[in-house]
Amino acid sequence: MTGWTADRIPDQHGRVAVVTGANSGLGLVTATELARRGAHVVLAVRDTAAGERVARGIDGDTEVRELDLASLDSVRAFAAGLVVDHPAIDLLVNNAGVVLLGPRRTSADGFELQFATNVLGHFALTGLLLDALAAARAARVVGLSSITHRNAHLDFDDLLFERDYRAAAAYGRSKLATTVLGVELDRRLRAAGSPITAVLAHPGLTRTNLTPRAWEHRGRSGRLIARLGLLATQSVERGALPQLRAATAPGVRGGQFFGPSRFWETSGPVAEARFSRDATDPAVGTRLWAAAERLTGVAHL
Repeated sequence: MTGWTADRIPDQHGRVAVVTGANSGLGLVTATELARRGAHVVLAVRDTAAGERVARGIDGDTEVRELDLASLDSVRAFAAGLVVDHPAIDLLVNNAGVVLLGPRRTSADGFELQFATNVLGHFALTGLLLDALAAARAARVVGLSSITHRNAHLDFDDLLFERDYRAAAAYGRSKLATTVLGVELDRRLRAAGSPITAVLAHPGLTRTNLTPRAWEHRGRSGRLIARLGLLATQSVERGALPQLRAATAPGVRGGQFFGPSRFWETSGPVAEARFSRDATDPAVGTRLWAAAERLTGVAHL
């Protein structure tokens, strides 16, 4: 199945899909393809005006709801409202993310912003939606990793990078943590006998709006770096295929990891991807899970 494309997405009628960060980039492509195949897609976005604009251009059944993953209060409010209207959720695509290569910034809850958004917000959201996911017939949770996770390491004595902050390292750490928690979620769902499937994907090197934003703190030189970087990336339509396969392909197993297959997994057809050693270490997973529960106040499984 190395030639997997969006045309292979099965019929999604009758399914409710939640896509975070769905107003641009990978999330918009993912939401568009799911809606095109018949799913009712919830665009979970921080900027609802932008979400409404893109929703009008999607051919399918969509709704827009406000979600700021950098605020645990927003995550709780979103989840509480969502399950009232959708007591059974078939698919959660934890797509949203930030790349910030400037000075250290913090979330509404005081956490390093990349870790708060990419990791803790999604961890809390998944936990708050587990009952609704379990109520569906064959629900899936898809976590968005990155090839940067392979060069990252978690420092449990300074998980939120309060000392000697390095933005690129903090981003890689957030993506390693996302991957670790995705693997650990699969372990725990299996142990609990849950019908929910947890899988992971990464887009390789893909052209999204995150690239220019990551360098905006550098002014004119940052814009030049961003333009040069875009030359080495694949289209967002190709970059979204790994998470679309993880979300929809028949026969996907819990704990699988999908990404591009060529040039050190930076681009190319979708295939199974390679985890770092830390990502699949049960001891790391157990320790990070406990830290995430403590930081978010959301306990599950």
